[in-house]
Amino acid sequence: MAIRPGLWPALLGIVLAAWLRGSGAQQSATVANPVPGANPDLLPHFLVEPEDVYIVKNKPVLLVCKALPATQIFFKCNGEWVRQVDHVIERSTDGSSGLPAMEVRINVSRQQVEKVFGLEEYWCQCVAWSSSGTTKSQKAYIRIAYLRKNFEQEPLAKEVSLEQGIVLHCRPPEGIPPAEVEWLRNEDLVDPSLDPNVYITREHSLVVRQARLADTANYTCVAKNIVARRRSASAAVIVYVDGSWSPWSKWSACGLDCTHWRSRECSDPAPRNGGEECRGADLDTRNCTSDLCVHTASGPEDVALYVGLIAVAVCLVLLLLVLILVYCRKKEGLDSDVADSSILTSGFQPVSIKPSKADNPHLLTIQPDLSTTTTTYQGSLCPRQDGPSPKFQLTNGHLLSPLGGGRHTLHHSSPTSEAEDFVSRLSTQNYFRSLPRGTSNMAYGTFNFLGGRLMIPSTGISLLIPPDAIPRGKIYEIYLTLHKPEDVRLPLAGCQTLLSPIVSCGPPGVLLTRPVILSMDHCGEPSPDSWSLRLKKQSCEGSWEDVLHLGEEAPSHLYYCQLEASACYVFTEQLGRFALVGEALSVAAAKRLKLLLFAPVACTSLEYNIRVYCLHDTHDALKEVVQLEKQLGGQLIQEPRILHFKDSYHNLRLSIHDVPSSLWKSKLLVSYQEIPFYHIWNGSQQHLHCTFTLERVSPSTSDLACKVWVWQVEGDGQSFNINFNITKDTRFAELLALESEGGVPALVGPSAFKIPFLIRQKIITSLDPPCSRGADWRTLAQKLHLDSHLSFFASKPSPTAMILNLWEARHFPNGNLSQLAAAVAGLGQPDAGLFTVSEAEC
Repeated sequence: MAIRPGLWPALLGIVLAAWLRGSGAQQSATVANPVPGANPDLLPHFLVEPEDVYIVKNKPVLLVCKALPATQIFFKCNGEWVRQVDHVIERSTDGSSGLPAMEVRINVSRQQVEKVFGLEEYWCQCVAWSSSGTTKSQKAYIRIAYLRKNFEQEPLAKEVSLEQGIVLHCRPPEGIPPAEVEWLRNEDLVDPSLDPNVYITREHSLVVRQARLADTANYTCVAKNIVARRRSASAAVIVYVDGSWSPWSKWSACGLDCTHWRSRECSDPAPRNGGEECRGADLDTRNCTSDLCVHTASGPEDVALYVGLIAVAVCLVLLLLVLILVYCRKKEGLDSDVADSSILTSGFQPVSIKPSKADNPHLLTIQPDLSTTTTTYQGSLCPRQDGPSPKFQLTNGHLLSPLGGGRHTLHHSSPTSEAEDFVSRLSTQNYFRSLPRGTSNMAYGTFNFLGGRLMIPSTGISLLIPPDAIPRGKIYEIYLTLHKPEDVRLPLAGCQTLLSPIVSCGPPGVLLTRPVILSMDHCGEPSPDSWSLRLKKQSCEGSWEDVLHLGEEAPSHLYYCQLEASACYVFTEQLGRFALVGEALSVAAAKRLKLLLFAPVACTSLEYNIRVYCLHDTHDALKEVVQLEKQLGGQLIQEPRILHFKDSYHNLRLSIHDVPSSLWKSKLLVSYQEIPFYHIWNGSQQHLHCTFTLERVSPSTSDLACKVWVWQVEGDGQSFNINFNITKDTRFAELLALESEGGVPALVGPSAFKIPFLIRQKIITSLDPPCSRGADWRTLAQKLHLDSHLSFFASKPSPTAMILNLWEARHFPNGNLSQLAAAVAGLGQPDAGLFTVSEAEC
């Protein structure tokens, strides 16, 4: 039936209205709605229908639809028509039938799908019109693809006996579409079609029906979909063989001692891969008879002989015990006499006492600061709501004892006893019970308004107390402590990792009128695009709080931080427990690991162990390992290397190669060892290392040449070429000695600062006032590359003092005072004597 051209618009309106009336019920399959009385053969049918698709990352997806015959074609998504401008439509004519055909394309973005995410699934449907009616295509569902990073269950290491079954469980990370799972054996794909002894269950577990020696390997579960590929931590599987005895050999001929023997060997099979040795003796003997043996009948005479011999032996033992007892008593008497005589004679030892000279009455005395009263600090450290606050009294202590005549005398005592006494006093307070009881990771001192410095040697940790930070008239006893990560619970969320040591300075709650500066190392590679860095502080109740987000500091904030390549300097007016934490913003975020190789100084056995440490590139972590190796009798055998460990969720692998088989034998059962990613990334585990055990073929072997490789899977790596003599070579031992820093843990007053006090005051007085010519503190900050902190410096009463304090914290004790003087002199100040002090001023 021919239709006049003028009737097409009317018919299309009727078709559209009919489709809209019937569009309430959505179908997932193709649905046709013919116009009553129209030819059903001319209804549109789809040559191409939209299909389910996944959005990967932020890439939009393309939906395509083509119908024949078609006069109009559009998309509808989640019940709403897609705008006409978003369609790309192509019209054509079918060559065989001459009917009109139409093809339409639309892009669907991630943002469109996320608008309805969680409410319902996002779907799109194509609708085509012709003169006979409408047809709707099947629904195409658009989903955002992802694959989480954490496995729900990872395989665990196992040790199994030969021919025992092995089951390694793996539950892949959640993902859309669901992840496919495959297994790797020493990085080679496990293919069950090639090995009938292996199969993979529907739950993704790897099953070995009967373990073989060749099944000893590292197994890794791999999950992958269209978004990503994830690897589990590797599980080491060791298949061992328990030893079993071979049959007994024949009895030997009867010997002159009237015995003969037989033997067997633990070789049927021999123990392998740590299997148990055979139990029992490998040699059996018994009496025998032959013509050479002369036998006498055992009678009463033989019994009497044996009894006599036993009696003689018992008497000899008793006599020996009596002699030992008499000797010990005589020795005790002699020692007593010696002790008594020493007591009597000690009173006659000459004593030399030098009285102070009359013209030098100040010998061994200190004039007190008359402007400072020796008061004590007493205040609430951790105010609580449930009761009265405990008081912590900081007295002048035994360092300054008041004497008559307005003088103080110096007391000389053991530093160890002082530290133990200080720690014991702190431990009486609840807040301080977590402080370490040793003194190697702690420094303390008594300070007044002149300020000072605390340092924990060889750790890079110090606390600078600037002049006037402590109010005049107050004397504080301040401490600085380094904590082990396993002793302090620092909760980390998501991709956060510990980048610095955990450090306490206190006591909390003391009144400070100027910020002190806490200096400590960090192991992060600073990059604003890769890291989000936060300073955490522990409250008195024990919870950790973010007190500073680096890069978003407010000038009036209580905390501020100068971050450098390997250290950070924290300005704080409140003492407490601090740590620097980083959250990775991309896989480019990296931590610096220091790789150290240690081996025994002296090797007395055939076995020789090489220990490879992977630790944070901070001085405190290095100090811990060096102290541990001194106890183990180890020495450094290679120059330390730096490895950049990225947030890629890939493990760290270590292997040893090119061991000369004629001189050494490696006892490693697998091709490499592995440290899981999380053990390194969370930063809470110390002394992470792997040990490679080598065995010398001969005790005379002393030269060792091999290679040790350390690398992150799909990441950075380092190679060590070992070539040295294990009995003589000590050339690398000096490297660690050069890195260790000495120094006094506590410096009080002017001795704690590189800049003399009077010169410091002159600089502050000259540069604090604003200068129109730019010769003020702002230009000094620019010359010292601190101009990014101008707003912070300007918020303080003396900006110049803040700059000089930071310079002191960064450059003590090796700072170049001449360079600072040149920077100040280059400001064009008219005072040429800025860095000179008259004799009268001294």
